[in-house]
Amino acid sequence: MPTRRQCANAIRALSIDAIEQARSGHPGAPLGMADMAEALWRHGFKHNPTNPAWADRDRFVLSNGHGSMLLYALLHLTGYDLPMDEIRNFRQWGSKTPGHPESALTPGVEMTTGPLGQGISSAVGMALAERLLASRFNTAEHTVVDHHTYAFCGDGCLMEGVSHEACSLAGTWGLGKLIVFYDSNGISIDGKIDPWFSEDVGARYAAYGWQVIGPVDGHDSDALDRALREARADTARPSLIICTTHIGFASPKEDSAASHGAPLGESAAQATRAALGWQEEPFSIPADIYAAWDARPAGQKAEAAWNDVFAAYASANPELAAEFTRRMAGDLPEDWPQIARAALDDMVSRGESLATRVASQRVLDHLVAVLPEMLGGSADLSGSVGTLAKTSQQLDAQTFTGNYVSYGVREFGMGAIMNGLAAHGGFIPYAGTFMAFSDQAKNAVRLAAIMGIRVVWVLTHDSIGVGEDGPTHQPVEQLSALRMTPGLHLWRPCDSAECAAAWQSALECRSMPTCLSLSRQKLPFFSRDAAQLEGMARGGYVLRDCEGTPEIILLSTGSEVSLAVAAGEQLQAAGRRVRVVSMPCAEIFDAQDDAWKESVLPGAVRCRLAIEAASSDYWYKYVGLDGAVLGLKRFGESAPGGVVFERLGFTVEHVLEMAQALLKK
Repeated sequence: MPTRRQCANAIRALSIDAIEQARSGHPGAPLGMADMAEALWRHGFKHNPTNPAWADRDRFVLSNGHGSMLLYALLHLTGYDLPMDEIRNFRQWGSKTPGHPESALTPGVEMTTGPLGQGISSAVGMALAERLLASRFNTAEHTVVDHHTYAFCGDGCLMEGVSHEACSLAGTWGLGKLIVFYDSNGISIDGKIDPWFSEDVGARYAAYGWQVIGPVDGHDSDALDRALREARADTARPSLIICTTHIGFASPKEDSAASHGAPLGESAAQATRAALGWQEEPFSIPADIYAAWDARPAGQKAEAAWNDVFAAYASANPELAAEFTRRMAGDLPEDWPQIARAALDDMVSRGESLATRVASQRVLDHLVAVLPEMLGGSADLSGSVGTLAKTSQQLDAQTFTGNYVSYGVREFGMGAIMNGLAAHGGFIPYAGTFMAFSDQAKNAVRLAAIMGIRVVWVLTHDSIGVGEDGPTHQPVEQLSALRMTPGLHLWRPCDSAECAAAWQSALECRSMPTCLSLSRQKLPFFSRDAAQLEGMARGGYVLRDCEGTPEIILLSTGSEVSLAVAAGEQLQAAGRRVRVVSMPCAEIFDAQDDAWKESVLPGAVRCRLAIEAASSDYWYKYVGLDGAVLGLKRFGESAPGGVVFERLGFTVEHVLEMAQALLKK
């Protein structure tokens, strides 16, 4: 039977081998954290490698994702579908072992990590999901939700501001099943961290309301076992286990920044193997060590026991069991088409002129009442962004009931926690802030797009129409930045009907996040026929048309659609053939078949004018060299919204001038 250190050394050996073969990677973290990983993954970590999607598994997040070979070694050794060929192909094209962990790519990876601080922050969301689901679905007779969330993090993660935001909330909420191992090695890329990271981390986390354990020797298995027992025993507070370790453990580059982000090199790798007493050939693991690591028998037994519990639970509580199964699968209810249609029909029948942030709230009143998986929130702007529906109830951290989270002024933390909620399963998180502040959470939005998870951002006050608050609150470049993010839908509806279509799309789109760009000011409602109502779902459609082939196409979104319609009416009255196209979601329009795109934007019509009170460059792909864009190449001003629109050229008169100039070409 191999010793625990020998088991840990298997992680170290595989990490060295893969990084040396790739000639790229970060050996310091896997060498330093291997004993921590062995203590957790071989002693009480609940998972089933043969079914990585088991609902009641423990979750593990490697927040310092540059140490990815630690995780890949763990997954390989414990029996996940990650064969040695994938370890050999570390950091290579098409492999399941990319440089930083990707949840959509590698079996057993719960969270895409690499941007430091976000992993631990998303782990907070996972732990919150567990507590909320346990409160909703567990009964006095049957416990079907009962698992921990574990995270490994390093000094860099705890320097990043997002970890402060999320961990403060974790303490406030008392997430007792969240356990974080802090790899405190005192080294970052620039060297010893004392000159720039000298705070008492333990005192800070104690102030957050966490249980702080240690420092303990991160290479002492017995000390790590005791720390884990202590952490698991406290169910009222999240736990931070401070582990003092040696980065690049046992290598000639131990305790040096030189071991952080580059291969050890052949001679140093050989010296490390010798120091570890590891005599195997590269990419070779002895059979007894494989046997000691193999988690499949225990995992299958644990899941089988849970399946028996769930079967008894389903017999006693068939409706609860069906709802749990549906939510964890990410499915919408069977009557979802009727739910979505009712919300749209209500918006159409009312036909009200509303700010789209208000229209969005009206749609949410329909949806939140019948979709228990929707978990709303805002960054201290509930009244402004319209995310609080009639049936929303604030999270109660004593009972873990409620469907609405007040995140406080923490946009980035909010985004990372939403990612964790979505990655855990059982929830569709949505939350709001001003669009100008989306920059403060942009990397969380980007990670959601990389992971392909269903998260909905409600981004209001979406233009210079914000008015008196001025350029700090008037988004200009954010729309284009979000639209250019792969794997993301950006909806900018022009009225309440398009708001309903946007929400339907956001909830039906299981494989990517959605951002809703919504106005502060009232916008007119536009009547539509049945074909136009269906066309909204295709991202771009003809809102107003003419007889015959149009001479000019006016293309717009959101609050500026009314300018296009008004200008189009005047041009029509003057005898011009004008088509007005509303494009609430360019990404969805771009994904349509060529026939639809040609029917909306016929290639023969080269005279095109796009109108949007934001950065103009994005729209040239639709108007081409022969067209024009009325947009912005500057920030806004502080003045009443109508004045700002007028002074910056967003008037019917200016649209007419530009259109007439194009028609004269």
